[in-house]
Amino acid sequence: MQVRSVFSSVQDWFAHPVSEPMFDRQLVWISLGLMLTGLVMVTSASFPISSRLTDQPFHFMFRHGIFLLLALVTSAVVLQVPLKKWFQYSSVLLGISFFLLIVVLLVGKSVNGASRWIPLGLFNLQPAEVAKLSLFIFMAGYLVRKQAEVRETFFGGFMKPIMVFGAFAILLLGQPDLGTVIVMLVTLFGMLFIAGAKLTQFIALMVAGIMAVIALIVAEPYRMRRVTSFLDPWEDPFGSGYQLTQSLMAFGRGEWFGQGLGNSIQKLEYLPEAHTDFVFAVLAEELGFIGVVLVLVLIFSLVLKALFIGKKAFDNKELFGGYLAFGIGIWFAFQTLVNVGAAAGIVPTKGLTLPLISYGGSSLIIMTVAVSILLRIDHECRMNSKPTFQIEKDRNEEE
Repeated sequence: MQVRSVFSSVQDWFAHPVSEPMFDRQLVWISLGLMLTGLVMVTSASFPISSRLTDQPFHFMFRHGIFLLLALVTSAVVLQVPLKKWFQYSSVLLGISFFLLIVVLLVGKSVNGASRWIPLGLFNLQPAEVAKLSLFIFMAGYLVRKQAEVRETFFGGFMKPIMVFGAFAILLLGQPDLGTVIVMLVTLFGMLFIAGAKLTQFIALMVAGIMAVIALIVAEPYRMRRVTSFLDPWEDPFGSGYQLTQSLMAFGRGEWFGQGLGNSIQKLEYLPEAHTDFVFAVLAEELGFIGVVLVLVLIFSLVLKALFIGKKAFDNKELFGGYLAFGIGIWFAFQTLVNVGAAAGIVPTKGLTLPLISYGGSSLIIMTVAVSILLRIDHECRMNSKPTFQIEKDRNEEE
């Protein structure tokens, strides 16, 4: 009987009639398209540094392929978790994230002066990525439980999640990781705004957040150098502005149709972090303006899917799924804007990955989990909106 139950569950997902799919197939294809693009671009961008560090030109490609496989396996498991379980254990996930952020400060692996990774053998876990998703899940649950308080009172409902975020921010700034703090802050503001927080409170807190970010930038010399090099990278092209000038050269060489896949010059160890934070610059050089537009269309199609799924969840009175879907959409959109903006010289460098494309196990797995949660939200909305007699009919046909 148990085997039959598992088989029936699989049929619900994949064997349903084409006219009434039980999951968003477009979202699946968009996500797989981005992952495949990421594998190809990481292979191309990492070829020189992989050869130099390991004498194996495809070292980072194989590692990224393993991360991709782990992400898909994890995704298959997450798809089976009902939304009510995420809602029920949101506080537990938040506690685990706090614990991991403390652990990374004590025993974390330091790279380029930043202690952000916990060595796990196969890959290095980045707790900041886990913290993002767990905070958004907790926030979605909080907004469901305290929706009236968020709309009516400032300290009672509005400030409590900000205090939780503040605790996260302190631990993240100890690594240091200002980029993740800003992504969390923007997404948190977006979720509070959707929940109906008063505009005056929202504006006041937004101004306070901007002032805090400015203060953090001014307080650290390396952050100030990033800002000044961003404003005029050509003033010191071989010093503080080196990475950005090399990235801009990659964009310039790409022109309309690019230099061809694998023909980037900047990735030949001129451009630092070519396969991680600046993989988009290599993509622009090799695939040109057309390739850049196509990839951005894919990413923002995913974002729009998340927003539409959120709206569908609200229409079906599934508030937790609605808030979470909107949070994931804002997160993906803002992180893409920061990554692409940094590569193109529009915003200062923040060290954030390009969703589902950049090299990095933690980022790839967590963002794939986020997509899986979107699929689960959509699936439950379709099940809830389906007439009971139709569900029974489908079950009888399967038997």
